[in-house]
Amino acid sequence: MSDVNSFLAGSGFGSRIFYKFARGAVTIFCRLFWRIEIVGRENIPRHGAFVLAPVHRSNIDTLLACTVTTRRMRFMGKDSLWKNSVAGWFFSSLGGFPVSRGTVDRESLKRCVAVLETGEPLVLFPEGERKTGEKVHQLFDGAAYVASRAGVPVIPVGIGGSGRAMPKGSKMLKPVKCVLVVGEEIRTDQDSSSRAARSSVKEISLQLHEQLQVLFDQAEELARARPVKSSSR
Repeated sequence: MSDVNSFLAGSGFGSRIFYKFARGAVTIFCRLFWRIEIVGRENIPRHGAFVLAPVHRSNIDTLLACTVTTRRMRFMGKDSLWKNSVAGWFFSSLGGFPVSRGTVDRESLKRCVAVLETGEPLVLFPEGERKTGEKVHQLFDGAAYVASRAGVPVIPVGIGGSGRAMPKGSKMLKPVKCVLVVGEEIRTDQDSSSRAARSSVKEISLQLHEQLQVLFDQAEELARARPVKSSSR
């Protein structure tokens, strides 16, 4: 998997049909079990690549993130899942691509940029691993960096309810209402080498942190207060 382009296996017609089927099943489950509601779906670009940057409070956040658009979303996964060619095709078809477990190294970032350069959207959790609490933790610069390298926007997303639906450390799913609030895009510039560009990445991360806190607060408030209502579309 040393070749940056080798992990893009599973991008053919068959894999895309498989993804549509899998996403449809996941969306139905999420609507029935967690009664998901999506606010601000119009902020998701219909064409072109972007980085979807949600808060991260639960293992189900990955499932919830793929419901915001019918387009295939790409996710990072631990590289051991790709050791078998059949398993590799399966996970790639689901939108995954391999990175070294527990690291966000240069190769991982190169693969993220390569995904975006194919025109597909990428999901990155800027807080890194799952967190707890109502405050958005300090962000890693990865989401802002790869978006800037590829010259694509960052779309912040607050997810309310997922931390109660499957808390960190829990193996059980709870039928708790979940709400996703999608914010307006944060624009980036495609320039990665200069000192000014590094400063710009920091500014984007700060802006992302601020927006995520607002969206997270809104999503949690709606998840706790709104009556049962399924997302349309």
